Amino acid sequence: MLRYLPFLLVLALWIYAFVDCLNTPEEEVRHLPKVVWVIIVLLFGEVLVGPVAWLLTGKVRRSPATGGPAPAGWRRDDARWVAPDDNPEFLRSLGQDDQDDRGKG
Repeated sequence: MLRYLPFLLVLALWIYAFVDCLNTPEEEVRHLPKVVWVIIVLLFGEVLVGPVAWLLTGKVRRSPATGGPAPAGWRRDDARWVAPDDNPEFLRSLGQDDQDDRGKG
């Protein structure tokens, strides 16, 4: 069983890099078009060149602390997670949903 471990680790990294490449928006892909990155990951995945190249250089990786795009539920000023009931954007969206529901009825 232990002799299959390197093969399984390479396969897992190959699959992870492929799915990550497919799910990355086009504007977050660096150096090459997204289609080219997908082909590189697929063609050179068995020797780990494609997946490692994608993970190291292919995708823009930013955290909210460095001024990158903040994910939903995060505030830019302190880069901490905010509960939905304290998040003004979430509360505004609830108000929009209520107005939409009243307009349909």
